[in-house]
Amino acid sequence: MAARYLKPMLLILSLYVLYRGHNVPGGGFIGGLMAASGYILYMMAFGAKATVEQMWIKPFALMALGLTVALTSGFFGPLIGELFMAGQWISVLGVKLGTPTLFDVGVYLTVIAVILVIMIAIFENLETWN
Repeated sequence: MAARYLKPMLLILSLYVLYRGHNVPGGGFIGGLMAASGYILYMMAFGAKATVEQMWIKPFALMALGLTVALTSGFFGPLIGELFMAGQWISVLGVKLGTPTLFDVGVYLTVIAVILVIMIAIFENLETWN
């Protein structure tokens, strides 16, 4: 039952790590690992099928979304005559937003999806053995 409450807390903490990761340790990869661990904890308590059923986006679709977001972040530079993946920044209401942050979001989503695809395969094999 604790997994039901820990998963949202881990997801919120992973978003914090994702957000602060641009200037200090953290970022998309570590945040993605933390988010995936929330789902893995839920999977250990309720099984792979129940975990996949309660996800709002399935892992392979999440993987495609993450790769698309990360790749898209690279095209802002060439749009204004700079190199592919050149960092571009704008300030919205005093908050700096940039393509490195967008790339981190893509990494975050992709890491969650890859870890979940691997762990779902492992848990489904374990469930068939029992």
